[in-house]
Amino acid sequence: MMKEFTTNQKQLRVGFQRVINESDDLNAIANILRNAEKHPLSFAPWPGYTASADVAFSIAYGDKNLYLQYVVKESIVRAATGKINGPVYEDSCVEFFIRFDNDKAYYNFEFNCIGTVLAGFGPDRNNRELLSEHVLQNLRCHTVLQKENGAINWTLTVVLPFEAFAFHSLSSLHGKQGGANFYKCGDALPQPHYLAWSNIESESPNFHLPEFFGTLLFE
Repeated sequence: MMKEFTTNQKQLRVGFQRVINESDDLNAIANILRNAEKHPLSFAPWPGYTASADVAFSIAYGDKNLYLQYVVKESIVRAATGKINGPVYEDSCVEFFIRFDNDKAYYNFEFNCIGTVLAGFGPDRNNRELLSEHVLQNLRCHTVLQKENGAINWTLTVVLPFEAFAFHSLSSLHGKQGGANFYKCGDALPQPHYLAWSNIESESPNFHLPEFFGTLLFE
């Protein structure tokens, strides 16, 4: 039975971003989101995978787009995948999973630190349909990587048009609610790790557990 939104999981109110114009370039959008409220990925659900990264995100929406920004600090960065829908989860990777209203199926949007995207839709880990390259080419990504005091800081800003939610017809997010989670991973890093915004209870690493999604309320 699908879990309802009245859970003890996290809840986040997502505001309408009036400052961003749809025509703004990515640098301007990144700068605006840099000053927005950040939410940490504070859970490491699987103790066998010690987190070697600090991660926080911000989220907002506008008339036509959803805006995401991840700020990451880690000791080693991997970026081997440059092809859309390639195995970005093996790289230094951040992820955003969302389902709308009481849908059983959900979207997964996964990005490595150079902005390569993997995205799909379906009810669970095994039954997923990849979004087409035609759809994903309309996403806009801005990345910055800097080395500081032996660590690597990187920021990923994503402009996610509503059309990217290809199995829905969304003209607006205002008033909607969704189950969602935000993640960081790196399966092929020397020290794999898994971080989440809303905690997960599972014996082995698995982000595809919508029963542990938190709630997003689009104001």
